[in-house]
Amino acid sequence: MPSRAVLLVNLGSPDSPSVADVRRYLAEFLGDERVLDAPAQPLRWLLLHGIILRARPAKSAHAYASVWTPEGSPLVVTSRSVRQKLAAALGPEIPVALAMRYGRPSIGAVIGQLAGSGVDELLLIPQYPHYAMSSWETVVVKVRAEVARLAPRLRVETVQPFYADADYIEAMYTRMQPALARPYDHLLFSYHGLPVRHLRKADSSRAHCTLVPDCCTTCSPAQATCYRAQITRTTQLLARRAGLDPARYSISFQSRLVGEPWLQPYTDHELKRLPAEGRKRLLIMTPAFTADCLETLEEIRIAGRATFLQAGGESFEHIPCLNDHPAYIDFLAGRVRRWLVPGAPGGVPASVPLTT
Repeated sequence: MPSRAVLLVNLGSPDSPSVADVRRYLAEFLGDERVLDAPAQPLRWLLLHGIILRARPAKSAHAYASVWTPEGSPLVVTSRSVRQKLAAALGPEIPVALAMRYGRPSIGAVIGQLAGSGVDELLLIPQYPHYAMSSWETVVVKVRAEVARLAPRLRVETVQPFYADADYIEAMYTRMQPALARPYDHLLFSYHGLPVRHLRKADSSRAHCTLVPDCCTTCSPAQATCYRAQITRTTQLLARRAGLDPARYSISFQSRLVGEPWLQPYTDHELKRLPAEGRKRLLIMTPAFTADCLETLEEIRIAGRATFLQAGGESFEHIPCLNDHPAYIDFLAGRVRRWLVPGAPGGVPASVPLTT
């Protein structure tokens, strides 16, 4: 019988909130051509090393310090807990490994360990519900490259983006249900932003995304790789499951960079606008993230709260990410068990292409 294992991969984190460690981490993260994708390598190098890495590390280090725990980075600490709980749910016959796309433990190091222990079949579960070339795709591409380099006989199957999976939606509903039971005026679904250009780049037809009216809700093969269509679908399904009034929820996008158009509306702008419309009791949810991290804890829970209250808001509640909630562990375990049954669905269909 082949030896099987599961690999969870999340974004990653610097080793510490020191400026030096944050600079090293940002150099790796933003050095990924699927994240910072200026068309020419010299331009990418100049933008990263000549501009970003001179100013951003100190600011980011301060932000990381505001959320750092005695155990380390919240993202890494939570991811370790997810791995441990999933391993316990699956039992000793199915090892569960954890790697980070950037930082440690690296994908290469973990692939080497798995291959060295005799694993010859691997289920990769990127910890991203939605497709984007700068998140889900870069994980898949990096794992494939490291497998080709270190363990070419290792067979890898990959869980496709699970943004509309009924079990994932149910897990998210379980997470949000306690907050919905309390009085609120508005629920804001804040998703990580992307440059509009990335949507067009991921559309292999070059004729749908941002070109067709209501492109996110008009059925098209392009939606297999359309981040905005997928986050729209997640929101629709969550709203339907929770019985939300369409007038009491909306979508926004956070974590943008300056220099080009990004997906709108911007979360920080919405946090200023909503109190002026009388929506003073806010719930905010961040479904693009499976684990709370810098972007949810500092950008939303700390800075976002301050922005909303200063604009006249009265109460602000950030609904935590799935993290290591039992409902998420059950969802992950279910996907693994589907993989273990020959012929069961769970891998990436051929219709989900990768950008070149």
